[in-house]
Amino acid sequence: MNKFESALKNNDFICSECPRCNKLVWPPSDFCNTCLNQVSWRSVSRFGTLIEFSKKDKTLFCIAEFENAIRIMGTLETRSKIPLIGQRVQMVKCEFNGNAKFTFQLE
Repeated sequence: MNKFESALKNNDFICSECPRCNKLVWPPSDFCNTCLNQVSWRSVSRFGTLIEFSKKDKTLFCIAEFENAIRIMGTLETRSKIPLIGQRVQMVKCEFNGNAKFTFQLE
């Protein structure tokens, strides 16, 4: 299990960042995917933007973008609100149990 997966198990959303390129490395890795420099790890904002969504049965799925660099797919909780593309979302849960799982909520 890598550092990213271990953090998800604790509901922590982290990503690797290259100090040389000054960019987030996604998907997370111990080395930059541009310059191969060793990275540092940091928390990522849990607030993002709704990029797209779809519905299957009663479950909403979406892609949300964080820090203008990371796009993640997960389930979307709406509390009766109708989602709109571009709306702010908050990551309310992240976990890892063999696979990463993310849950978002409209802000």
